[in-house]
Order: sequence, then C-alpha cells, then structure tokens
Amino acid sequence: MRIVSLAGGIGGARFLRGLLASSPDSEITVIGNTGDDITLYGLQVCPDLDTVMYTLGGGIDEEQGWGRQKETHVVKEELAAYGVEPQWFGLGDRDFATHIVRTQMLRAGYPLSAVTEALCARWKPGVRLIPMSDDRTETHVVISDEQGRRAVHFQEWWVRLRASVPAEQIILVGADQARPAPGVLEAIAEADVVILPPSNPVVSIGTILQIKGIREALTPKTVVGVSPIIGGAPVRGMADACLTAIGVDTTAQAVLELYGSPLVDGWLVAEEDDGVSLDGVHVQSRPLIMHDVESAAAIARAALDLAMELSASREEPAASAGARSEDVQ
Repeated sequence: MRIVSLAGGIGGARFLRGLLASSPDSEITVIGNTGDDITLYGLQVCPDLDTVMYTLGGGIDEEQGWGRQKETHVVKEELAAYGVEPQWFGLGDRDFATHIVRTQMLRAGYPLSAVTEALCARWKPGVRLIPMSDDRTETHVVISDEQGRRAVHFQEWWVRLRASVPAEQIILVGADQARPAPGVLEAIAEADVVILPPSNPVVSIGTILQIKGIREALTPKTVVGVSPIIGGAPVRGMADACLTAIGVDTTAQAVLELYGSPLVDGWLVAEEDDGVSLDGVHVQSRPLIMHDVESAAAIARAALDLAMELSASREEPAASAGARSEDVQ
C-alpha cells in the first residue's frame, strides 16, 4: 500500500512511528512542514523535518520530543558567553552538525529536498521524507506588545514568548511564490490513502495546504485525519493559541470544519468528543492518546482501516457503473 502523510513536529512524528509499526510493508511518503524553518547563527534550521527524521531514525530525545538524545550544549554556552543572539533558541552540539551539513549543501546549490534525502541516508527513517517546498517559506506572527504592532518569526512567538502574546495574524511568508517540492504531487497522485496526523492544524498541516497545488491534489484522494484536539484542548503544545488567532474554536468539531469535507473523508476523534459530525465525513471515536509506540500504532491502524474502508466504498460505485456499461454493450 502507498500511503502519504502530511506532518508537522512532535505529534506528527510520534504518529508516524506508529504508522510504520502498524504497516511495515507499506510505502510511506511524508510531506514535511517547512514553515517553521529559521536561520540561526548563519545556519538553516528545519525543526519539523529534523523531528520526523530523528524520531523515526532513533535519535530523538524522547523526553522532550525534539532535539537529539544524549545532547550537550557547549556551543550554545560559548555563543552566550560572546553575547550572540538569539539565546532563547537552544541548539545542541549534535544537532549543530545536522544544520551545518544542511547549510553547506544548500549554499553549494542543492535544493532542500535533495539535502533532506542526503540527511535521511544516515538516519534511515523508513519513510520517504520530502519538504513541502524547496522554496523558502517562513511562518510569521503579527503581535502587539510594548514594542508596538509588529511581525515576529513563528519560532520567536512559539519558543521565546511561549505564545503568551495573542497572535493577531499568522502569515506564511513566501506562500504566493512557493511550489511543491519535486515528488510531492507525484506521491499524492500515486497514493492509495492519505493520512493527516494529529499535528497543529494551523502552522503544520495548514501550512502545507497553503502551498499551491497540494490541497487540490489531495481533494480527489481518500483522506483520513486524526484530531489533534481532545476534549477542547490540544494533546500537547499550544495549538489553541494558533486556532484562536484565525478565529477557530479549540474543538475537534471546529478543526474538522477548518479542514472541510471536500478535503477530509474520514475523521478520528477521542471518545469524549463523540458526536462530532460533518456532512460527507465519516467520523469515528476511539482513544487517541499516544502513550507509546503501541498506542500510536493502534491509532494509525484505525486511521488506515477507515481510509481503506472509505476507499473501497468509492471504488464500488465505479465498478458497478462499469459492469452496467458492459451489459449495455
């Protein structure tokens, strides 16, 4: 089976680990969010791509869900001693190596998709990981504080400010010019099913959907999403602050409506959100907390089962129509 999954950071990566465990023989392509990307200390940092790569490759810090395991921070401490900013975004020594290699390859003229493939050759994540675009895009957040009304990089709002200052707008800079990276539209076209993990619906999945052609390519496919909202709260992180910024309630119902029935065919919600509904969408309720790989695999298996069921129901009318056509001939 050929599966495509759109993914952001920690929640998406942990779901993908469950997806691999539940369907080890499938061909899985992951389209990763690059709106979070930021240049720090002259290096190109791709947080979501790296979180997926490290998690599936066995190098992630399991406790915090991002960064490398057994990390040290000597370089960070030395940069701070020199007064180099920003000091609010901490990169570990092992992690620095990834960003150095990425930046060297980008400056040598390689596109981000080729660089990501080269980095994954070391980590062997078990999936094909493709950035949503080779073109530069950055998510910026418009806020008002003591400095006035201004736009800051998403990472500053998310990491330094901890989303404590209300976002007035969330903007993907560069979205108008960005095109899908090579292989993105082809993977979607060839996919048997598409899965939307419980990633942030605004700045992870929503960002990927802003790249021209991706939403349109997904619409005719069988798409099943897993709600990132349980009982009116995000599973982790601050997705509620992002949803508030775009005027969407923090509920499984509202996120489903945000994605919309032309895109989503199936939707998994937590048991406490039983009752969510939208015309044209098959909704199922089940436990959605990913305690470990086994529970993540169970959720992924439920999403795949629903996707295959819906895909089969789509094919039946076409097969029946074909049979009737042959009878007429």
